[in-house]
Amino acid sequence: MQNRRKATLIGLIAIVLWSSIVGLIRGVSENLGATGGAAMIYSVASGLLLLTVGFPRVREFPRAYLVWGSLLFVAYELCLSLSIGYANSGRQAIEVGMVNYLWPAFTILCAILFNRQKSSLLIVPGFLTAVLGICWVLGGEQGLDPAGMVRNIQNNPLSYGLAFAGAVIWASYCTVTNRIANGKNGITLFFMLTALALWGKYLLSGESSIVMTGSGLIYLALAASAMGFGYAAWNVGILHGNVTLLAGASYFIPVFSAALAASVLRAPLSASFWQGAALVCAGSILCWFATRGRPSGPSPS
Repeated sequence: MQNRRKATLIGLIAIVLWSSIVGLIRGVSENLGATGGAAMIYSVASGLLLLTVGFPRVREFPRAYLVWGSLLFVAYELCLSLSIGYANSGRQAIEVGMVNYLWPAFTILCAILFNRQKSSLLIVPGFLTAVLGICWVLGGEQGLDPAGMVRNIQNNPLSYGLAFAGAVIWASYCTVTNRIANGKNGITLFFMLTALALWGKYLLSGESSIVMTGSGLIYLALAASAMGFGYAAWNVGILHGNVTLLAGASYFIPVFSAALAASVLRAPLSASFWQGAALVCAGSILCWFATRGRPSGPSPS
């Protein structure tokens, strides 16, 4: 029982670490550049994962998982890091991060459509509530304001587009790997591939040279640690802790993330933003309840 509590606590620490990622990635990009900074984050995080998780036995991986897992994971991490790095301001980076947090609702929807996960009709209001929350966030000070939301997106369509694409890609990754991973964990390899992809983009993009500063190094160390140790801690929590408690707590990451990012980036957030963030959490939780106690279809294994 004591070991289970410790594992659960470690899993909860992972949630805190992940919640800090938006603000820390933005801090790195402001100091080291969007692409170069992201490449540095994933390079250092890869080293931390090698020390904590180790390098996987790739030969034992199902080929489909190796190919699709790599492609989807790398694509998601590129979308996440660059969407935040390309944001025009700290406030916009937080909004972009909130769009990315549509992935829990998308993941459950994909599980229902493709993995034959059983669900109740709660899935409909849950999904719509999550989408409504994002619209509320993007509406600005007025809350639900379609015209304001359109203007906001037009201000930086690349960042918002990447964040939305990332949410869909991560949902696809979760759905696909659930079927084909066969219990394997390629997180260290995937992080290394992400770092390589970002370095390739950095070399081809002509981005200015990386200039190391004291604040840049601090943000880099914190961001890489949050990513690397976050995955390692979550693995311990899921394997040995209270999975139900961890799953429920994970749906509050959007609120935790916005609070931490607002503090790190010194970007005050309006009441309408918090209302939208609460709706995103509520929608994700409703989607979760829609599948609680309803086993999915036969496992591919």
